[in-house]
Amino acid sequence: MLHKQKLLVAAVAGCLVAPSAFATNGYFAHGYGTKSKALAGAGVALPQDSLYSATNPAGGVWVGHRLDAGAALFSPHREFKATDVPAFPPGFPPPFQGSLPGFPLEPGKTKSDSNYFLIPTFGWNKMLSDDAAFGVAVYGNGGMNTDYDDDPVSAARGEAVDKFVSLATGQPVSGVCQPGVFCAGKSGVDLSQLFVNLSYSRKFANDKASWGAGLILAAQRFKAKGLAFFSPFTETAVKGGIPTKLTNNGYDWSYGAGLKIGAQGEVYPGVTLAASYQTKTWMTKFDDYKDLFANGGEFDIPPTATIGLAWKPAPQHTLLLDYQYIWYESVDAISNPNDLATRCSPLNPSGFNPSYCLGGSKGAGFGWENTGVIKVGWQFEYNPTWTFRLGYSHNDQPIPKSEVVFNTLAPGVVENHITAGFTQKLSKKNEWSLSAMYAPKTDIKGRNQFTGAPDGSIPAQDVTISMDQWEIEASFGFLWD
Repeated sequence: MLHKQKLLVAAVAGCLVAPSAFATNGYFAHGYGTKSKALAGAGVALPQDSLYSATNPAGGVWVGHRLDAGAALFSPHREFKATDVPAFPPGFPPPFQGSLPGFPLEPGKTKSDSNYFLIPTFGWNKMLSDDAAFGVAVYGNGGMNTDYDDDPVSAARGEAVDKFVSLATGQPVSGVCQPGVFCAGKSGVDLSQLFVNLSYSRKFANDKASWGAGLILAAQRFKAKGLAFFSPFTETAVKGGIPTKLTNNGYDWSYGAGLKIGAQGEVYPGVTLAASYQTKTWMTKFDDYKDLFANGGEFDIPPTATIGLAWKPAPQHTLLLDYQYIWYESVDAISNPNDLATRCSPLNPSGFNPSYCLGGSKGAGFGWENTGVIKVGWQFEYNPTWTFRLGYSHNDQPIPKSEVVFNTLAPGVVENHITAGFTQKLSKKNEWSLSAMYAPKTDIKGRNQFTGAPDGSIPAQDVTISMDQWEIEASFGFLWD
């Protein structure tokens, strides 16, 4: 038993210190546990390992005494493309010549660095009796990461930004836009979220059904860099203060808790129906970034709900269908639209309102909308040693076309996931599993709201954000009596 305790400590420690970056169904992981990931995250009604409580805490009583530990190599590729800087039509007299005032992004394609992440996972389940179980699951819930270089600024872009700042301040300026995506050096964000799920499950209905509940303990860390150009657009600045909690403050940590409940039961021979719900995870504020996120640094984790069924049309085959819903709109920092250009700009005094500035109660977020995810999977038990899996999922696009500029920092636009995997039993008490995921490239094209006019009377720049991903995960399962 001592070696199991050592493995438990090592696995939890690894999960706590390892970086994570997910951006699949919005920024939630496409699945939890290697077996579920090979099924595109489907399986709320199919408990198979000790990570299952991350999907449905009702399943611990069906998986027995076991420990699962593994790691994933995750690779997201993020980029954006911007059209040319808008310019006055030829023939306009001075000063209406050259680039139009505004805040265009650098024309052409810009790619994010940091494309590889190693992400550990861990789960442990113990039967308390024939009818009850307790489990611990440690996993990364989600996150976002971008890392853009400080590329040079073109003459047309520099001219447009200088004109914009001159109009806003009433003073002529030159060379305001420094190298970088947002005119302030290397830029990007890094958000990682870690969950520790402590769950209890129990059978009922003559051992044909179970219920479960879990306490979610969460930690998240965040840093942002290269956003200093937006200092005048913070609530702190417009009220006369100095916004020192906007960018380049290194990592800040946030902690919180939530609850997860679930149930499953056989409703017909060979057919199991299940559902789970996770509350909002209420987190402490990111104090070092209270000038960036709405409500002074608030960044809770949205609630989710999943319903699904598992059907065994034949002894060796299991078909899965899940539907998951994520309430991104319940978190202001994620869902608030970016109204900086219209509601927090000295160039629009009639609509000016400090609460719409960064850090305010209605401060600019990423504009994400609620999203639904359909997941289907097929599991084939070829023989007592080998089990094979295939999966596919599709989610509604959470990012509207009107919010592409800030989402260059978090381009979680992928909509489809294609997955496969297998499990090989090494003995009666040991097995290993592998899953692979590919998310094809998805593009979202929209207007840069910091250029042109909303009605199209003044030309604006178009920006296209893109992402594709792949992931390979391997894990080992250890079972005991």
